[in-house]
Amino acid sequence: FARHIKKSEGQKTPKVELQISIYGVKILDPKTKEVQHNCQLHRISFCADDKTDKRIFTFICKDSESNKHLCYVFDSEKCAEEITLTIGQAFDLAYRKFLESGGKDVETRKQIAGLQKRIQELETENTELKNKVQDLENQLRITQVQASP
Repeated sequence: FARHIKKSEGQKTPKVELQISIYGVKILDPKTKEVQHNCQLHRISFCADDKTDKRIFTFICKDSESNKHLCYVFDSEKCAEEITLTIGQAFDLAYRKFLESGGKDVETRKQIAGLQKRIQELETENTELKNKVQDLENQLRITQVQASP
């Protein structure tokens, strides 16, 4: 419904590119190839195509940062069923890989994800500390200028 309203107002629905793998579904800008969303496969809890409209498919993914469930809906120009089946195949392949590795691969990816999140937190903290140091240096300069005869 929202799509039809936007279309009647002259707004275009943004186009995206999907990359489906055993690690998840990446939603990319088709021109720049910039990742807009990265939905890890183990966080996807539901995926289906609309049986009445062959263009529509959706999946629900739990966001790793906010811990909220997000629903992604796509208009895929009559290939929704194929995309849904491809995501299902990715689940099958990921499960086979999990069984072959004895679960070690999943643990390694969890550790990497945790370390990447920690790196981001430390980079943010580092930037904040640099800003505080800069503020203190500026205050010290102002105090030295005011104290000079």
